[in-house]
Amino acid sequence: MTPTKPSLDLLRALTDENVLRALMERRRLTRAEIAAHTGISKPTIYEAVGRLEASGLVVDTGERTTGRGRVGSYYALAGHGRALVASITPHGVVAEAVDAYGIGHGRRTVPLEPAPGPQAAASALASAASALAAEDDGVLRVAVVSAADPVDRETGRLVHLPDAPFLVGELDPSEILAPHVTGPVLVDNDVNWAARAEHRCGVAQGVDDFFYLHLGEGLGGTVVSDGVVRRGHRGLVGEIAHLTTVGPDGRAMPLTEVFAALGLRRPASTAIDADAVREALSGGGTEARRTRETLARAVGGVLAAAVSFVDPHLVVVGGAWGLRPDMAAAIDEHFARSPRPVPVVAAAVEEPELAGARERAVEELRSLIIRSTHPERS
Repeated sequence: MTPTKPSLDLLRALTDENVLRALMERRRLTRAEIAAHTGISKPTIYEAVGRLEASGLVVDTGERTTGRGRVGSYYALAGHGRALVASITPHGVVAEAVDAYGIGHGRRTVPLEPAPGPQAAASALASAASALAAEDDGVLRVAVVSAADPVDRETGRLVHLPDAPFLVGELDPSEILAPHVTGPVLVDNDVNWAARAEHRCGVAQGVDDFFYLHLGEGLGGTVVSDGVVRRGHRGLVGEIAHLTTVGPDGRAMPLTEVFAALGLRRPASTAIDADAVREALSGGGTEARRTRETLARAVGGVLAAAVSFVDPHLVVVGGAWGLRPDMAAAIDEHFARSPRPVPVVAAAVEEPELAGARERAVEELRSLIIRSTHPERS
């Protein structure tokens, strides 16, 4: 049977995509440089650039090559709007607008009171998005949201689990951002975004199987297997707060209750008092050592369960007090004595949830730009 040849429209679409991807990687190129970069013939690239320029997707920058030989014109992507990156935390909303190169075009921070509830959190998110959409006439074409609460995989809504410490309730970021963002809104848990950031440019680079453990005001974990964040049926993989472990007096209890027993919760809340934990761990006295050992033993019980079920190559520890060198070392020392020890290392990426969400936002914006060359292929 004779194979079907690709249509001329398909070949043109693939060439246009190659041109756009080359410009996304290098920012500005001549047509000859695009041909060399893609391995596509110069005449074919010249035609593609002409199509893309006519459709307003690329522009002649006005810059020209110098030196011997034929003068070449530099081309670049035209303005194609921005992507919104937002992080909803116990302390407020942080939002950025980024372009297809990952360059920031504004940042807004809207503080929140502790346990703000859904109305205040929704207002803060909408306020930040509205300000960024109005700035520099940048249309927000896609949004990626990080939330310090569980996120339902199917709906993108925040899930309020029993004893959840934060407190934005069953928020729906897609609905809130609909007036400000023209395209899709992607939502995931902050620990999942942090794990992606560590995999891309942190201590888990080149490691496709690891467990990310977040120890802060909330407790969370992310399973990365074969390089992919595993979210589960509802998106609730890694909700470790109620895993049974060893408490201060050796009794079995949920991990979150260990902090209640140690008096390390915020008043009238299930949120962990990160400042109190740091203070309790400070110094070399007997109490600090005992607290460190108690927490390392409790966390070690959680890690033992994680290792049993997901078989990671590495455990990465992040979070407000999980990043303390003495705490990370205590966890590593304790877990090294377990039946199936794996290395425990401290996370390295700054603002990891934003870093992970930002990378995905750039990818989504680039995909929208490429699909716009031939809408019928979308």
